[in-house]
Amino acid sequence: MSITTNTNESAGGNLTARALREGIFAGIVALGLFVLFVGLETTQNIRNELVLNQRWGLLAIFVIIAAVGRFLTVAYFQPSMAARKAAASKTAVDTEESFFKRNFSKIAIAALLIYPPLMVMLFGVQGSLKWVDNFGIQILIYVMLAWGLNIVVGLAGLLDLGYVAFYAVGAYSYALLSQQFGFSFWLLLPLAGILAAFWGMILGFPVLRLKGDYLAIVTLAFGEIIRLVLINWTEVTRGTFGVSGIPKASVFGIWSFDVSAPNNFAKAFGLPMSSAYYKIFLFYLILALALLTAYVTIRLRRMPIGRAWEALREDEIACRSLGINTVTTKLTAFSIGAMFGGFAGSFFAVRQGFVSPESFVFLESAIILAIVVLGGMGSLVGIAVAAVVMVGGTELLREMTFLKAVFGPDFTPELYRMLIFGLAMVVVMVWKPRGFVGSREPTAFLRERKAVSGSFTKEGHG
Repeated sequence: MSITTNTNESAGGNLTARALREGIFAGIVALGLFVLFVGLETTQNIRNELVLNQRWGLLAIFVIIAAVGRFLTVAYFQPSMAARKAAASKTAVDTEESFFKRNFSKIAIAALLIYPPLMVMLFGVQGSLKWVDNFGIQILIYVMLAWGLNIVVGLAGLLDLGYVAFYAVGAYSYALLSQQFGFSFWLLLPLAGILAAFWGMILGFPVLRLKGDYLAIVTLAFGEIIRLVLINWTEVTRGTFGVSGIPKASVFGIWSFDVSAPNNFAKAFGLPMSSAYYKIFLFYLILALALLTAYVTIRLRRMPIGRAWEALREDEIACRSLGINTVTTKLTAFSIGAMFGGFAGSFFAVRQGFVSPESFVFLESAIILAIVVLGGMGSLVGIAVAAVVMVGGTELLREMTFLKAVFGPDFTPELYRMLIFGLAMVVVMVWKPRGFVGSREPTAFLRERKAVSGSFTKEGHG
């Protein structure tokens, strides 16, 4: 017994020493990373001279957080997670899922349906505007975009870094056609999706023989080409000035949200004039579009084309040897994913009332791809959770005014959005390398459907 006790004490001492070393090393790395970004701030005075402000206290907070966080991770969190994994592997007994886990999707949809009325009850009609728009519509747009990109990246395994191009095609299709020809939103919504799908096929043809890094570079170039065309084709797109005065959507032409219209929604129901009604309508509209995207994706996965996508993702050579036409498989993935990007783009134009090339930069593609990877490629629920965490988390930074009391009155939380965004991605990838949902159910199974654990799937394919 004494030998065992001495061994445990020795192991505990070695673990603590290693945690201290790694904590000090993490603090040194954080010091090197943040000394120029956080410790020093450059501003201009009234004479347009460069002034260097020193913020060593704020830098010390970042370094301490990194060092203490790493120490706690190595000393406590990692051993705890390893012990739980070992216990779970020993007791490999199938347990019944909880009611919440079985019905998570239904509960989430019900919560989204009552979200706008709940915000109106809590904050009033005008007070709910921010919560419905910034935290509802904004998140659902990224959910729909990520679900559309999931068809290309998550199901077919084609790395696409230019997905924002189809988003831009849908937005400009609605903006220009509605202004020039007076077409309604309900006519241009499917048309924008068709045009985006057409451009998806145009992208698909040159990259049929490419994969991996080469495919990523070509799709990145395609996204930049579309953006530069929007900037330089000033006769049509008006260049950097953008397209403004985009008509609003109506409720199938029955009720309008234009203040001067005789069939105005608020006037028809005797309600006080407010822009919140239009935002609530847009919330339910983007919710319906997102659910349509999820429904189509689920149905396609169970069809032969969905299984062909999964075969292409796992091994293209084996897929071709089975007689699957990889040309049509890739083209359908690109076109269907682009179609949903076009739908989201036309909705974005309706919501904003203004579109410009600055809204469709590469950073948007990177954010959408990050949501797909962090959520777990191929998992609709995981992607939705990742979109809520990432997009909703960055929006919450605008509300954290109490941080000014901690870091000083000049501290602006939203300026650190991308820094926190990057740190969160690193943490999640270390903690859950296959995304939030690390298991998936195959579309084809023998006798009994079983979830495939993340330990049996290829790294990053969840």
